[in-house]
Amino acid sequence: MNSIVIMGVAGCGKSSVGARVAGAMGWALVEGDDHHSEANRQKMQAGVALTDADRQGWLATLALQIAGLPQGSVVTCSALKRSYRDRLRQASPGLRFAFLQISPAEAQARVTARAAHHFFNTSLVDNQFATLESPDGEPGVLTQDATLSLDALQADICAWLTSTKEPA
Repeated sequence: MNSIVIMGVAGCGKSSVGARVAGAMGWALVEGDDHHSEANRQKMQAGVALTDADRQGWLATLALQIAGLPQGSVVTCSALKRSYRDRLRQASPGLRFAFLQISPAEAQARVTARAAHHFFNTSLVDNQFATLESPDGEPGVLTQDATLSLDALQADICAWLTSTKEPA
């Protein structure tokens, strides 16, 4: 299975990097934000953090998207907890993850800069970091500095995807 989840906290660049990787690899792009329920979008817009229960339907939808694209997909999803990543792995054994690591200050600055055109409330950035369980040490994970240029991130992730057949 040729699929990867571009993951990390809000503001790390999942959508931008995901679009670039999908284009370079010729794989479908599944934008995780497009699959949130209206109730979840409203909660986030109001500054209310999503619970594990809130995320279950969203993760199930993303898992179906991954399973339905065996020719390859790039999925953008925060995948903040190991249990969320494991749920996605069930849909695609060997699923890989690119973790875009960023500081809280940089994430806050980026989320604030996009606030006028994105539903995610800036007050939720701290909650994202509190929820995050680092994927370091999990199989099939590449950790990248989210402050690198889009060109560098795309090149590094695509090189990793093409140089490894299965996750380490």
